[in-house]
Amino acid sequence: MGAMPVLPQPTTSLIPTVKIAPAQGWPDGTMPTAMAGLAVTALARDLDHPRWVYVLPNGDVLVAESNKPPPKDKGFSLRGWAMGVVMKRAGAGVPSADRITLLRDVDGDGVAETRSVFLDGLTSPFGMALVGANLYVANADAIVRFPYETGQTRITAPAVPVTDLPGGPINHHWTKNIIASPDGSKLFATVGSNSNVGENGMEAEAGRAAIWEVNLQTGQKRLFASGLRNPNGMGWAPGTGALWTVVNERDEIGSDLVPDYLTSVKDGAFYGWPYSYYGQNVDARVKPTRPDLVAQAIRPDYALGSHVAPLGLAFSEGNALTPALASGAFVGLHGSWNRKPLSGYKVVFVPFVNGQPSGLPVDVLTGFLSADEKAHGRPVGVAIDKRGALLVADDVGNTVWRVSGTAAR
Repeated sequence: MGAMPVLPQPTTSLIPTVKIAPAQGWPDGTMPTAMAGLAVTALARDLDHPRWVYVLPNGDVLVAESNKPPPKDKGFSLRGWAMGVVMKRAGAGVPSADRITLLRDVDGDGVAETRSVFLDGLTSPFGMALVGANLYVANADAIVRFPYETGQTRITAPAVPVTDLPGGPINHHWTKNIIASPDGSKLFATVGSNSNVGENGMEAEAGRAAIWEVNLQTGQKRLFASGLRNPNGMGWAPGTGALWTVVNERDEIGSDLVPDYLTSVKDGAFYGWPYSYYGQNVDARVKPTRPDLVAQAIRPDYALGSHVAPLGLAFSEGNALTPALASGAFVGLHGSWNRKPLSGYKVVFVPFVNGQPSGLPVDVLTGFLSADEKAHGRPVGVAIDKRGALLVADDVGNTVWRVSGTAAR
């Protein structure tokens, strides 16, 4: 972890390391544990695999209830079958609800009084962004938009296509996130790789492992940054205005390789995947080699730990929680499947000083694993609500948690 992680040598084996925390859900009367000085409530329970949260200007919370779309590729592979078994045990085997639900907490007690189906009939929705009077939604294969009026609890207007995104037939990393530029003229969209390290052929990776910039006036897009195996959460850093993202790195070269990371994203930059990792450390499994690209690979800013699976990212907004969490980034760590011992399965805070990460991550929300290493829940998307509390989508616990300062409550 940290800004200057020491990396071990890679190790390989005929059978990769597999250790799953089987999905169990939350027993009655239990919930995650917040750091000292914070309190937890369930903003909403009994959701259907909630993956992402987005806060509208009026305080309404949108929740993408979503999962991997059905495969278009009907061919059988032993690796694909094995991954399906693993993901099902981890709680990711349920069909996608393909909808966005609206939650409204009028009195601020941390429990939503209003819940409505805001949008349905989507295709594994994930990222959301409101720009003016248009709500943009990132499906698994495209960005679409809908007209939005403040306060409405359901949208019935048809989707208007904005731009396609790399999708099937494999669509290995299906989640697509979006964030609007500060001036509202562009969207930035994440697209994960179609494999671990290109084993499906680099032709299957066209336009993937990347962040795209989309012009909202024309719908045209350009490659903004590449070599990012599976970027998800994005945010604009306060003070500097730089774009940051969290990235899931590659598997199967050891329990302590490769660190997943948090990094600023530079226009036109290449971050190594699949030819190298964490800068210019060559991955010997990838053939043919590309020393020309390795020489260009940028080292990420900050290691979050190996196989922790960072998905959600939200920068803090003032002292509403506690002064210790006033400057930095919250990250939802979905949790490992390729590491012994388990790692992740919590929400952490990365302190920032002068626009850069400083020090080690701080645990903010824990308790997602039982004593016998079953998953009560798995954190995914994170966001800051209009009262300054932290929202956490929990796709195994089927809950959106709200973490607030005890003084405010």
